[in-house]
Amino acid sequence: QVQLVESGGGSVQVGDSLRLSCVVSGDASNRFAMGWFRQSPGREREVVAQASWSGEETSYADSVKGRFTISRDNAKNMLNLQMNNLNPEDTAVYYCAASSRWFMSRLWVPGDVNYWGKGTLVTVSS
Repeated sequence: QVQLVESGGGSVQVGDSLRLSCVVSGDASNRFAMGWFRQSPGREREVVAQASWSGEETSYADSVKGRFTISRDNAKNMLNLQMNNLNPEDTAVYYCAASSRWFMSRLWVPGDVNYWGKGTLVTVSS
């Protein structure tokens, strides 16, 4: 069992930055690839960024490329998401995720995730 606890959400203005963190604990937690999903009202949960178990491989949704950076520190059991130049379309609940799967050809879908955090809300106002 793996436990994921997010923090760092909040309300910001367009163009601001925010850093989300996820504390990872539990059995073999460093054996999982980790990532961030988000979900806004009326929309499906979508992957934002993902990092391999070592953190050396990362992938991003097109909508956040160049603005968001995912990183993990296995020594501290932590996953981070640095979000820059935020816009209202980034408003969502952000979820930390752990998966035993990694694909070279595609990003995760929710069905690929083994464990979820409870989420943290990010609101971007214009």
